[in-house]
Parts: sequence; C-alpha cells; structure tokens
Amino acid sequence: MTAHAISLTNVNLSLGTGAARVHILKDISLTVASGSAVGMIGPSGSGKSTLLMVMAGLERPDQGEVVVDGTRFNGLDEDGLARFRGRNVGIVFQSFHLIPTMTALENVAVPLELAGSGDAHTRAEHELASVGLGERLHHYPSQLSGGEQQRVALARALAPDPALLLADEPTGNLDESTGRQIVDLLFAKHAERGMTLVLVTHDNGLAQRCDRVIRLRSGRIDWQAAERSRASTA
Repeated sequence: MTAHAISLTNVNLSLGTGAARVHILKDISLTVASGSAVGMIGPSGSGKSTLLMVMAGLERPDQGEVVVDGTRFNGLDEDGLARFRGRNVGIVFQSFHLIPTMTALENVAVPLELAGSGDAHTRAEHELASVGLGERLHHYPSQLSGGEQQRVALARALAPDPALLLADEPTGNLDESTGRQIVDLLFAKHAERGMTLVLVTHDNGLAQRCDRVIRLRSGRIDWQAAERSRASTA
C-alpha cells in the first residue's frame, strides 16, 4: 500500500449533454492517507457521491488525474478499471444493490468468482459470519431485513480484502438504531483490517468519527470549513 491511498489532481467532471450539461466537480485536488478514515459531507447536489464514484473508477473525469493505491486510472481502459476495482476497491451503497434472485452467500461469492477466486464460497461464508450473518447464508434479499441486507452488502465489499472501502450513505435506508449498528461494524472492520475508508454522509456527527472531514460545496472542496473544523477540535 502506498502512502497516499488516493490522490486527485485538478479533477473536473461534467454530466449531461448540451444545455443540460452540468459541471459537477470543479478543480478537485485531494490526497487521502493510506489506512485513514475520511468523512465527506455537504448539501445534496454538492458532488459527494460523484466524487466517490470517481475514486472508485466508476466515473471518469473530463480533466485531471486520479491515482488510487498507486495505480493511475487515466492509463487504464474500462476492463482494466474493472479488474483493479474487483481486487482493490469495496463499495457499499445506500440501496444495497443485491441481486434479488441470489442468496446472501451467492451475492457475496459472485464477485469473487468473477475475479477468478478458487475458494469464493468459502470466503463468502467467512465474510458473512464476520458480519453476524452466519445463520442467514441461504436467505434471499427479500427474506432479510434492511440491516441484514446492508450487512450482506458490506460482506460483499470486504470479501476481496480491498485496500479501499467506499461507503455512500450506508445508513440512508435504515432506521437510527440499525444504522448505528452498521456504522459501528463499518468502523470496526476499518480498524481491524487497516484499510482506507471514505464515507459519504449527511450526518455531521457520523463524519466526525472519521480521522478527517472533507466538506463539499457546489462541486468544490470547502477548505475554509475544514480549517474551522480542525480549529474547533484542537
């Protein structure tokens, strides 16, 4: 693992076409230390989730350089990005993104199988047990609660033992108590494995649990807010 898990330089990204094209990310330059936990906050539409997708290689910027775990995304084609992501990046989404026709075990095993793992089901079973679902291996998403589905999604993200874990509003579809359990599990896995965590959230209190908080506003990093936050906790 390199000293900087993530390095972004002058990243700009626009989405849409013609008159509907919108400049989402504006001149983003940022480094994230390996093994750290970073919270990204900001109003809806500020670019938080889009920036997370750039870090995952799921969105390509129009300009700028993206380097993750020492790999320069600009030099990879789509297949290369997918291979890198499958080995090095785990992603947890707000809406779980589980395959409804597959069991919990299959949902976790499939990405491992696609990556060529010879022991995909064994690893999937271990990860599900580690998030408290050892007795729910053969249940389908519709048979699981929201919190259990998010645990499956977390197990799937953790299964390749990624260097980087990205979480996009992981508690957004959960009640407060269940969300707190998921967050505690997320931070426990971060500490246990020493991986880098980037967490997008609307919850300032949750973001403050991270080593560092980055606030986005209108597609830019609000460095003044970051300085005020550091000063208030000093």
